[in-house]
Amino acid sequence: MRRRILLAGALATVLAAGTACGTGGSDDAADGSVEQLTIYTARDKKVTDFVVERFTQQYPEYQGKVEILNIGAQEILERVRAEKANPQADVWWGGTQQGLSAGASEDLLESWQPTFAEKMDDQYKDAEGRWFGEILLPEVIMYNNEALTPEQAPKDWDDLLDAEWKDKIIIRDVAASGTMRSIYASMIQRLSPDGSNPQPGYDWLKRLDANTGSYAANPADLYLKMSRQQGVISAWNLQDVLLQANQSNMPFGYVMPTSGAPVLVDGLGKVKGGNSDGAEKFIEFLFDDSLRADLAKDYFQIPAVEIADQPQWLAELGLQPMNVDWDVIGEKETEWINHWNSQIKNQG
Repeated sequence: MRRRILLAGALATVLAAGTACGTGGSDDAADGSVEQLTIYTARDKKVTDFVVERFTQQYPEYQGKVEILNIGAQEILERVRAEKANPQADVWWGGTQQGLSAGASEDLLESWQPTFAEKMDDQYKDAEGRWFGEILLPEVIMYNNEALTPEQAPKDWDDLLDAEWKDKIIIRDVAASGTMRSIYASMIQRLSPDGSNPQPGYDWLKRLDANTGSYAANPADLYLKMSRQQGVISAWNLQDVLLQANQSNMPFGYVMPTSGAPVLVDGLGKVKGGNSDGAEKFIEFLFDDSLRADLAKDYFQIPAVEIADQPQWLAELGLQPMNVDWDVIGEKETEWINHWNSQIKNQG
């Protein structure tokens, strides 16, 4: 069994009991036990708790042997990159297309062909099988619905620059968040389709910064500040807005921007050098039809592989995708976000 070096307190152990049996693989010990499965994830904790409980019901040999670290998507990339010589994670669960593509190009992800791959549109997966899209994440305008009515909330991205929102906007710290990096990069790319002249986008973000009252350190901080009306507007992904509103009774509503919502392919991959057998079991499990249907119904996920019965909220969503060139963003995102972080943040 390969050695693991885990920072004390960094990982929360998820325990769940189950009844069904699974089969061992190449990483099983001689006595039939399985190696610990470590997952770095950008998914909301409500989702990860639910999924891991279902996973250990189907594979009870993993009871007490699944460790989850909930961090931002960009933080996962940086952590897996730093641990390349001695991998600590087995599954990278929850990352933008551009983040996972970067990880694949740096040889951080293992190539393989799961059973669900043939059902997936080519645009939602890596050609070499190093990452696969799990869900689609529309990025929307979030607002406090106790402070604003739907009619009062901004209707489009450019409305966020209006003077009436001065100091009323809260933004999740951009550099550490795959969601925010994608939103900000989309705002730049829409004003420079080929990415050659980011200055109009930089100017737009500087005006947004001038209206931003504060930057939240993490999603929990964002939700707390929004619920306390320390700010009443933000930009965030639709799934988390709906989760917080419907499962945590947060006073959040959303607007589908009239010019369109950037729609991320949010996916996962098997960390190279990790517990290959456990990672494959877990990833295959995530694409179980019954699980995906439950995640769509109760956790507001839009599956990258279509499901037969769409829940009512999804059927009535009225998604308006923005025309985003993710290849351009994949090439330019790091440069653009570094510029924003050093030259624009808190300077508007």
